[in-house]
Amino acid sequence: MDPNAISVVAIVLAFLSGLSFYYSPGSWEILLPLGAALVIVSGFFDALDGKIARLADKASRKGDFVDHVLDRYADVFMIGGVAVSAWCNPFIGILAVIGVLLTSYMGTQAQAIGAGRLYAGLLGRADRVVLMTAVPLLQWAVMFYTTGWFTLGPFTFSLMELMMVYFAVVGNLTAIQRGVAIWRRLDERGQS
Repeated sequence: MDPNAISVVAIVLAFLSGLSFYYSPGSWEILLPLGAALVIVSGFFDALDGKIARLADKASRKGDFVDHVLDRYADVFMIGGVAVSAWCNPFIGILAVIGVLLTSYMGTQAQAIGAGRLYAGLLGRADRVVLMTAVPLLQWAVMFYTTGWFTLGPFTFSLMELMMVYFAVVGNLTAIQRGVAIWRRLDERGQS
């Protein structure tokens, strides 16, 4: 199997997941569980492409580069689908996308400047995949019993929006956490 073909399948599934989430407020019965399923299957294919490349002795720097680029597009497709949907305030959605992208950027930037790849932090890719699978399913379940919107004082929110708040806050905190860790690594190595 060609690892690049697997990467293409993963990104197409991520795009379809984002579309499902975007259109799900009008057809939540089908599209919320479909979007969740597409996230987990896309994540599976994303993990599989690198493994197959290594097993088939096709791993390369170009392949690693393409994988990272496609991973960021997948994040934007999936999270962006929720960010611009009726489930979420677009301002919160933008902050969530920024948090997720900066978290990933800090990890790869560490590698680019010679400080080693950095995966540490509060919100990694695996965490996002789990949340992007579980929260839509929870939103789907509560829709059978409520409107899907909850009020707490002056705030009204859906579970999908609450997930985006989490991505916005914890994603940006993770980016800062990684930035500090990179800075310390560079100090330890005497690099400036």
